[in-house]
Amino acid sequence: MVDHVLAELRAHRARQGGKPAAPPLVVGVQGPQGSGKTYLTSILRDVLQGPPHNLSVAVLSLDDLYLPHDGLVNLANTHPDNPLLRGRGQPGTHDVPLGTELLNKLKRINSPGNVYELELPNFDKSLYDGEGDRAPHGPIVRPPIDVLLFEGWCVGFYPIPQAEAERRYAQPVKGLGDDFLQRRGYRLQDVLDVNERLKSYVSWWDLFDAFIQIKPPEEHPYSYIYKWRLQQEHNMKARNGGKGMSDEQVEKFVDRYIPGYVFFGDGVVSGYTDASGTRISPPWIGHGLQVQIGEHREVLHVRRF
Repeated sequence: MVDHVLAELRAHRARQGGKPAAPPLVVGVQGPQGSGKTYLTSILRDVLQGPPHNLSVAVLSLDDLYLPHDGLVNLANTHPDNPLLRGRGQPGTHDVPLGTELLNKLKRINSPGNVYELELPNFDKSLYDGEGDRAPHGPIVRPPIDVLLFEGWCVGFYPIPQAEAERRYAQPVKGLGDDFLQRRGYRLQDVLDVNERLKSYVSWWDLFDAFIQIKPPEEHPYSYIYKWRLQQEHNMKARNGGKGMSDEQVEKFVDRYIPGYVFFGDGVVSGYTDASGTRISPPWIGHGLQVQIGEHREVLHVRRF
């Protein structure tokens, strides 16, 4: 991962003609809950910032862009029939205007004469019995920035045509049963609602220069996520005195994410079809690194895409 980012940074700087005020390299990092993407992102940041690289690296997490708790409650209350919007997680539960403002400012943060600093948001998942809320303060970033790492579970996901959503809805969810979506009460119209909301995220992905994807093996694309996310919750509760979700709440929590992977996850490598019917490839194609991991998060395979 370090070598990938360094190679992409060299290419990025070459494309900028060696300008001292070149914008930061923006790297998307996607992986399912509990896969270790946040931990790996922090390690990647620390290595890049340390010698011999000595780079300035900022990290923005999609999780920190969730709506405040009252916004999440209001969203759920105004869409009571859509269980996918009942709590944080799916596209539609993030503060899109805030994310757009931050990403555009971060993209321009190295501009000549710029002296502003940015306070990034911070979402505390332990508050409100694990429902979470935005914390009063977050980390401060200052120019210049060499690399911006933007990590999150659905980073790089794209909306799909309605006909494709209908086809996928009728298919079994691998490893979770033939009628997983129906048993969990997720209707096709619920998925289409999230699909529509996902369209507002595409402008974020347009700013990316490179990508890293962490994914489970093809034979277990979803089942390992439950185990990983439960381990993550237990670790958090061990550190904060027990604040967080129960095991049953974690299972229901992960349930709500599964449709995102099923319907939108392959957009990371395949892109999307725009309103005119044209197939659009992600901007990071040719600049992506995919790391496939096993049940114990061991690396199984690495490929570029």
